Amino acid sequence: MSLVETFFNADVLLSSLPALLRGLWNTLLLGLLAIAVGVPSGLIVSLIRLYAPKPLRLLTTIYIDVFRAVPVLVVLILIYYALPFLGIRLSSWASAVLAFSIVMAAYSAEIFRSGIESVPRGQFEAAAALGLPFLVTLRKVILPQALRIVIPPTTSNCVSMFKDTSLASTVALPELLKEATDAQALYANPTPLIGAALVYILFLWPMVRLVSLLEKRFKAEKTR
Repeated sequence: MSLVETFFNADVLLSSLPALLRGLWNTLLLGLLAIAVGVPSGLIVSLIRLYAPKPLRLLTTIYIDVFRAVPVLVVLILIYYALPFLGIRLSSWASAVLAFSIVMAAYSAEIFRSGIESVPRGQFEAAAALGLPFLVTLRKVILPQALRIVIPPTTSNCVSMFKDTSLASTVALPELLKEATDAQALYANPTPLIGAALVYILFLWPMVRLVSLLEKRFKAEKTR
């Protein structure tokens, strides 16, 4: 067989397209759930790390460091395969969402911490001089400025999360890569994997370009 027939077989690609689209839907849903849970959780963790009593700050620091250092696959396997030994059994979906959310929150917390600390200290002092309570200062003065700073790295983090969802195939969750692998075995042809790669490019490339545009825009604003 030629290179085209082996890796770019149109008949195989068309036959496997329904499975790839089904896997794409699961990938999008899994990624969006992890982001929806992980990003707000990361903001809460970053605020605890910055402003909570010292014992809580220490715990959040350990949490962030550990889950940024441990591979996502290890977290996923521990949740799905180890928790049943403690009497906690989670489905593939619940395990994947929990694992990805935990890791997403750790990375998001560090991004939010960096964004909040980049806001000039004088903003706190000015708000205190006006008599604003600390929580009001955070909500109306500090966080709106910090959020603009963290948008590019957070978007980049979301791109990485969508790619990491391919690891969910290890717990038999039928995401895009799992469906492509099954189709490859069914048709004895690697074309479905090439199709999956093209699908990833089609829906992640706009997000990658968005990150670049946001970084250029915010960099231009800083130089004004």
